[in-house]
This record gives sequence, structure tokens and C-alpha cells, in this order.
Amino acid sequence: MRELLRATDPVRLSWLIALLADAGIEAVLFDAHTSVLEGSIGAIPQRLMVDEEDSAQAFRVLCEAGEA
Repeated sequence: MRELLRATDPVRLSWLIALLADAGIEAVLFDAHTSVLEGSIGAIPQRLMVDEEDSAQAFRVLCEAGEA
């Protein structure tokens, strides 16, 4: 797995996951449960991860959307 970015904004992360899914790329959030356990105040960033083989295409998708 490769990390594309870290963010604390759940709306942005949800949008990015949908954007990648639209491009046929499966994305996973790491640290989502840790973020909830600390009280959901957004102090712990969540990591947006994709398979290593999809990382170049995923990065291009994020760049085209102005998110990388």
C-alpha cells in the first residue's frame, strides 16, 4: 500500500475516495478508528492509501483535481 495524503477533513477524504473510485481505483483510509477514539476532534490525520500498482494513476487523478 502507498500513502497518497494525510488529512483531518472527513468530507474531503470522502470526496477523494469517491473521485478515485470513479477512476476505478480502490482507496482505503488508515487511522480512521484512531481518529474516532481520540474524540473526533480531528487532531489525528487519516491516511488515504491505495495499492502500490495503482499509486501513479491515483496521484495523477488527485493532481488533475487539484488535490495533490
